[in-house]
Amino acid sequence: MSAALWRPVAGCGPFCLPAPGEVPAVPVALRVARLLGVLGMMLVGAGLVGLLPVLPRVERAAVVRGWARGATRVLGVRLEVRGRPPRRPALLVANHVSWLDVLAVLAVTPARLLAKSEVRRWPLVGLLARGSGALFVDRARPRDLPETVDRIAATLRGGDPVAVFPEGTTWCGASATADCRPRRGFRPATFQAAVDAGAPVVPIRISYRCASIGVGTTAAAFVGEETLWRSVLRVLAARELVLIVRVAAALHPAGDADRRALARAAEAAVHLVPARVAVPAPTAVAVPAPATGPADIRKAPSRAASTVRFPGALSVLPGISPQGRSASPGRRTTATTRG
Repeated sequence: MSAALWRPVAGCGPFCLPAPGEVPAVPVALRVARLLGVLGMMLVGAGLVGLLPVLPRVERAAVVRGWARGATRVLGVRLEVRGRPPRRPALLVANHVSWLDVLAVLAVTPARLLAKSEVRRWPLVGLLARGSGALFVDRARPRDLPETVDRIAATLRGGDPVAVFPEGTTWCGASATADCRPRRGFRPATFQAAVDAGAPVVPIRISYRCASIGVGTTAAAFVGEETLWRSVLRVLAARELVLIVRVAAALHPAGDADRRALARAAEAAVHLVPARVAVPAPTAVAVPAPATGPADIRKAPSRAASTVRFPGALSVLPGISPQGRSASPGRRTTATTRG
């Protein structure tokens, strides 16, 4: 495995970002006030670093969630959560648009984040990451990947949720089918940790909208060669920026589930598009029954491929169940989820 596999590239650039004046802006005085508020929240976070390790798990989660929601608020960003956050330790997988995504995940379900090793050395941010229990991966050392997967699995077994951004890089998120999406999609390696730990995988879709003009926006995107500071300034200036977090139905992999199929199913849930996944030919398919009649069991085509759709009807991959049960390896089960 080459190190290049660990440095995903998105097709985004300056052309993906809003044109000047496209997103309504707040007065300069309010931008300064927001910046001061962010600095204050970072100092509060640094003060919490020493407190978090001694707090019980429930109290620690409440403190982290409150801090993350407070940070989004002082940035002038309104948080909207749709769906039910998991109540048990899970592998949270989300698309990656912005540095704000970290706050989005922590505000919904405080989890230990998987971050690139460079973050450990960032001023103050690195301190916050280490203090919050983040797990680090060195993308320049792909041989260390099995050890990283083992640490994620051990964390899940220990009762803590883990959040990862399996695309490996940020992109504008403007379209699920655009050339901007990182090549190779969701990397499957970290999904093995969920299989090994017997933990559910919870897909999370993150998107941004400008409420003042009523449309989606890339104002929060952190892409291309843009500096973090410039991205922060654009967020501080945006009027009525809304961060939307959609929590999809959990996937429950069996002990012999294929991590690649699991990654594709999770990616389909996040991007709300069908994922074509080749699976062994099932012998029968359970077709949803009419409202007034019994279920109809019909023969499936011998060369059929499974299609995973979220939300709505979901054809479950062998070994992966959205209802908390392991699907039989020889059958394809049809269930209904509600997003």
